[in-house]
Amino acid sequence: MKENMTIGITDARELTSNALAIVSKLSEILSKFGLQLKAPKTSRRLLSTGKDKYPSWFSNVDRKLLAKIDNSNIKPNAIVAMDGSGHFKTIAEALAAAPKQSNVRHVIYVKAGVYKEYITVDKKTINILMYGDGPRKTIVTGNKNYVDGTPTWKTSTFSAIGDGFICRSMGFQNTAGPSKHQAVALRIQSDRSAFFDCRMDGNQDTLYNHANRQFFRNCVISGTIDFIFGDSPTLIQNTLIIARRPMDNQVNTVTAQGKSDANENTGIVIQNCRLVPEQILFPDRFKIATYLGRPWKQYSTTVVMESTLADFIRPEGWAPWAGEAFEDTLYYAEYNNRGPGASLDRRVDWKGYHKIDKNTAMRFTALSFLLSRENWLPQTGIPYIAGLRS
Repeated sequence: MKENMTIGITDARELTSNALAIVSKLSEILSKFGLQLKAPKTSRRLLSTGKDKYPSWFSNVDRKLLAKIDNSNIKPNAIVAMDGSGHFKTIAEALAAAPKQSNVRHVIYVKAGVYKEYITVDKKTINILMYGDGPRKTIVTGNKNYVDGTPTWKTSTFSAIGDGFICRSMGFQNTAGPSKHQAVALRIQSDRSAFFDCRMDGNQDTLYNHANRQFFRNCVISGTIDFIFGDSPTLIQNTLIIARRPMDNQVNTVTAQGKSDANENTGIVIQNCRLVPEQILFPDRFKIATYLGRPWKQYSTTVVMESTLADFIRPEGWAPWAGEAFEDTLYYAEYNNRGPGASLDRRVDWKGYHKIDKNTAMRFTALSFLLSRENWLPQTGIPYIAGLRS
């Protein structure tokens, strides 16, 4: 049975890979015959670039819901409160009672408190909007880790799988510590998911962008090794990214993107963010190396653009993956960054590293990277930068 399942999964991956390859080459083939692949005139138009917009997969209903949260004028479907003043005392209970496969947005308000729970928003629990009293007030915390025998993906304190998950004003922690190695705070597999005013704190592997389209805005993400990692189309905007102090024999790598198929439309894009060391790391920030990323897989794709890089970022910018030679096949790029760590004079000279121009950078904006197939982000009600800042 296990062998048959493995063969089936392998066949499915090969079929998907072949399909992606065919689609990616179609425009190229048509152009050789003087033809173009055009969308019909009746298809939806994407938003204009250069201004703050609402994420396009957010419906008008979602935008109004988030506006009501801002004005403290929303009536949630469920309230979670540890003191018993809500409908449920735990987040798990509220999710268990939520409707399954519902096309209607289900709103869960989680009151202030430290919730020691391991949460999974399962595949059938879709279109959840969960919000708290602030990322330092409503916190979900855990400490599962790899060293103590848990596989990396199962170490996550909070996992969102059901599509359309939106979260606002909550914190997610994994407190295992640097000596415990892989310890995920938040794992996202939900398509068209969005996080606004949230905080993800951990050490190694804090934020696992496992799969499907994801958007983060006005968040805080902290960690040490590979603390933003995975293989999804992920756009992170206007976020504070904090490198923490690792163990003395370790170095910091902000990202570890895991694209293993060149035809996948996946990658990590960091736009208009700030990359800084935490206070404890600051005195040793030049002794302990910090890199923008390293390639987890052969076609690792990461773009850092229009962001502020503090002086602790190593001049070479990027690190190799030990024991692997992905430098020619990866795609790492930088565009229009600022700050003392943004100088490109001494960056790596790998074949896969690029100092890109404005036209190329546009390929990694919200319009092109997340919304090219479906204009879903505005419907979330979360503001976002559609194109480039300038």
